[in-house]
Amino acid sequence: MKALTLKLSSESTTSGKQAKYLAIADALRKAIKAGQVAPTEGLPSARKLAQQLLVNRHTVMAALAELVAQGWVEARERSGYRVVAHLPIQSSLVINKVQQTQQSFKWKFRVKQNLAVTPKIKASEYSYNFSGGQPDIRKFPFDEFKSHFAQACQRPKIDNLSYGDSRGEADLIEEISTYLRRVRSITDKELMICNGSQEALYMISQLLLQPGDKVAVEQLGYPPAWAAFERTGAQLIAIKQDERGIIPAHLAQVFAQGKVKLLYLTPLHQYPTTVSLDISRRMQIYQLAVQYGVAIVEDDYDHEFHYDSQPIAPMAADDPAGLVIYISTFSKLMFGGARIGYVVASNTLIERLAAYKALINHKCNVLVQQSVAKWMQQGGFEGHLRRMTRLYHKRRDFMVLQLKSYQEQGLPIHFEIPAGGMAIWLDMGKSIVGLKEKLLAKRVYLQTEVEFNIRKKLSDDDLSDLELSDKNLLDKEYRFIRLGFAAMNEVEVTEGLAIIMATLYV
Repeated sequence: MKALTLKLSSESTTSGKQAKYLAIADALRKAIKAGQVAPTEGLPSARKLAQQLLVNRHTVMAALAELVAQGWVEARERSGYRVVAHLPIQSSLVINKVQQTQQSFKWKFRVKQNLAVTPKIKASEYSYNFSGGQPDIRKFPFDEFKSHFAQACQRPKIDNLSYGDSRGEADLIEEISTYLRRVRSITDKELMICNGSQEALYMISQLLLQPGDKVAVEQLGYPPAWAAFERTGAQLIAIKQDERGIIPAHLAQVFAQGKVKLLYLTPLHQYPTTVSLDISRRMQIYQLAVQYGVAIVEDDYDHEFHYDSQPIAPMAADDPAGLVIYISTFSKLMFGGARIGYVVASNTLIERLAAYKALINHKCNVLVQQSVAKWMQQGGFEGHLRRMTRLYHKRRDFMVLQLKSYQEQGLPIHFEIPAGGMAIWLDMGKSIVGLKEKLLAKRVYLQTEVEFNIRKKLSDDDLSDLELSDKNLLDKEYRFIRLGFAAMNEVEVTEGLAIIMATLYV
């Protein structure tokens, strides 16, 4: 049983006027009322309490009996003494007083919070989860990975378990670097391990941006990245998109206005529209970045899952000017809770990022890094990657067939088949205002166009600079949803889609 610190009253310890067992009972009661021991939680045994308080065991037993009689504690056969599930009414007075104190205190934050509060119900807890970036965690080879974690624990690299190089474990850096060189053609850059790609985005923002700087972003994009940039006081500038991705001509106009420090892109599978930016536009964008001295943050969040052809190499693979900052993650291949991401950039930037990371959390979980390194060294990583690529390819094709069947039934939906990724960007053909809320009530989770559109964040001053045609776009009814197909099997997709279509069209 876990230890419990008790405070005996001074009256019992000095004057001796109060019986010892009553003093112990009073101390235990105060500990329960203060929340040191929660309802249904066990108390230390009478023997341990006697040793702790330097009293006879029978004295402790008498104190426990007193608490049982008062209704604070119950005795359970073979499990000792436990706090009752429902405490006596006296305790509610203390609890209410604490709650009132908490409600009256006003916290003063240095910066305004611009991220939504984490919902009480996670997307993964819904019966049908169409979240666009959610892998099927049920398919992860936990037994296989457990053996690598056991190896890391059985033969740990002791010197690495303390504080040290915040770049990450050398073995994992070597494995990821080799993988990037062979599969994504990225060479001549340094690599650092992060707690997911979001930490990389935050650190990059803190190091490179100042209040008043501008960050060019895709009009439809990734809100957590926007939040990291805005936290520095930077201003977001939306770059227009069409069916091929961001428009270089508009980007050139924005760059020419000055003060743009970063360009944030998701070029392989644009988030959220899934469009792949072609080579021609990539070259135009890169040349503009060189001309105006703008760094490119390339977020390649799900490169592994590309189905119809070999994916286009990242922009970081052909970066003679050294201005591309490449970030990616294992969250889509493993699971978000693994918190393995990485940033690849010039040695100068990686050195500064590593120094900054040391201020935040020193380094990522060493045992997890060592386990992932062993997983990659022994072939498990690539084996799992091949299996999941085949599975998600099959699930994409199945969702496409399902959507085509709804088109044949006369529903006005429209979509382009994505070459890769984990989601389909679906035009529902009519307003979807209120659809998300209705589906949440039916245990269906999906994301809608409005959640990714930076235009809804613009101020009146920003809107005054828009052309009339752009203003008309702001007034249009939202019609697009992002349908993730990776996390669910065919039965779940079929049932979930049926609920979505019935909710909007019946």
